[in-house]
Amino acid sequence: MDTRTQRLVAFKKLGEYLRNINSSDPSYQDLYEVIRKSNQTNGWFTEENCLIALKSWGETLDEKSLYKWLKPYQLNTLETKTIGLILAGNIPLVGFHDLLSVLICGHKAIVKTSSNDPYLVPFLYRKLIELDTIFENCVEFTSERLTDFDAVIATGSNNAARYFAHYFAHVPHIIRKNRNGIAVLDGTESEEDLQGLANDIVQYFGLGCRSIAKVYLPREYDLNLLFGALYPHADMLMQNAKFANNYDYNKAVFLMSEFELLDNGFFLLREHDSFGSPVACLHYSYYDCLEDLTTHLTEASNQIQCISSNLGLNQAIPLGKAQQPDLWDYADGVDPIAFLLKL
Repeated sequence: MDTRTQRLVAFKKLGEYLRNINSSDPSYQDLYEVIRKSNQTNGWFTEENCLIALKSWGETLDEKSLYKWLKPYQLNTLETKTIGLILAGNIPLVGFHDLLSVLICGHKAIVKTSSNDPYLVPFLYRKLIELDTIFENCVEFTSERLTDFDAVIATGSNNAARYFAHYFAHVPHIIRKNRNGIAVLDGTESEEDLQGLANDIVQYFGLGCRSIAKVYLPREYDLNLLFGALYPHADMLMQNAKFANNYDYNKAVFLMSEFELLDNGFFLLREHDSFGSPVACLHYSYYDCLEDLTTHLTEASNQIQCISSNLGLNQAIPLGKAQQPDLWDYADGVDPIAFLLKL
């Protein structure tokens, strides 16, 4: 078996492990302990959200997807490089794709995990070594400033990205900034479509870069349709103290600022131009002409991570699929495999 195939098989085995997570199986008790530690460190990382992320990776790391993803690339002739990875921590395992990309290419990584997500990615790396020792000594985790690297992939806020761009200017790099998911509706969406949209709004409490933070609506759209779709999530959201506190805080700020908003007791709708919205709030804007809206979205593409719609817009994904990216749905549209192959 060549090394490329060996690496693929190891990640396929990791996918099988994640697809079969079972709280009653003793072999998964170490994983559940890591989940508990993650939740204690970060209240946004509930057991439910951690399991959603882990099982989602289990579905993604199947043989068919892995081979389809890597089919266009030649991975066997690389000179091993050391890649510095600075991972975000807004949702569980958000930086795992970067580590996967580095290891599947045969490189090594120095990884600075987010203080909000310090346990899950290292756990999966340790599990990967258990499945195949080919990855042993390929990753170093550090809490210190990165040193001795050949290239960098870093993800952070817009302010952090400016620092990253300056600090890592001397090496090849990918620097990611804030982006948001949006949706475009026309009023003909089914109940199933709207339920899928609601899930893409509230999953991970709306903290992901693919979370739908804004919707574009035709004039006279009945906003109660959105509230109705969100309603089944009310208990789950308000039982989380951090979400409930954010809802109360943002509602108070909006009211004191005399912003017009709609409130259903656990979620806010606010007409606003911004693509990003606070926790417990969804922004919306109206459109009159789909062609004009398409032009607007194209011009603002560097602020948009994904577009959910049934309207045949360029690169749009179906409603309800924003939180289920394929391996080739690259963050910010930047291909890390192509980047790594050029080093």
